[in-house]
Amino acid sequence: MILEIAQIDVKPGSEAEFEAGIERASAIFKAAKGCRSFAVRRSVEKPQRYRLLIEWETLEAHTKDFTGSQAWMDYRAMVSPYFENPPSVEHTELTLRAF
Repeated sequence: MILEIAQIDVKPGSEAEFEAGIERASAIFKAAKGCRSFAVRRSVEKPQRYRLLIEWETLEAHTKDFTGSQAWMDYRAMVSPYFENPPSVEHTELTLRAF
């Protein structure tokens, strides 16, 4: 399992529009091949900063199957007008889970 972490800073004053767009886009991720979960978190200290946490079955499910697809283009059309700058994206693997 791969966790994609995308950090998105939105333009000042566009938080509500971004949140509406990302909520609509959640259906795209639900239908995406290899996508296991999708969550969005907003920073408390920097309210214009969001993190998308997307679990993919494999790295390729994101980088080859999803990125560049029509679904990806539809998602970007819903949210990219609100980006302050390009998102920062990285992929992580679980190395430890503690309770």
